[in-house]
Amino acid sequence: MDLNTTEEIIEDLRQGRMVIIMDDEDRENEGDLIIAAESTTPEAINFMAKYGRGL
Repeated sequence: MDLNTTEEIIEDLRQGRMVIIMDDEDRENEGDLIIAAESTTPEAINFMAKYGRGL
């Protein structure tokens, strides 16, 4: 799997995109859905609740 650079992730957040920040395999081995507060919509919250299984 290709991973993005920190700069690419910041640019995605600036563009209003949701990103996944992944944890280390040897830790919890999970991902967190993140979106900038000013870009949050009811649809984004619904997506996180439905597919992320929590907020």
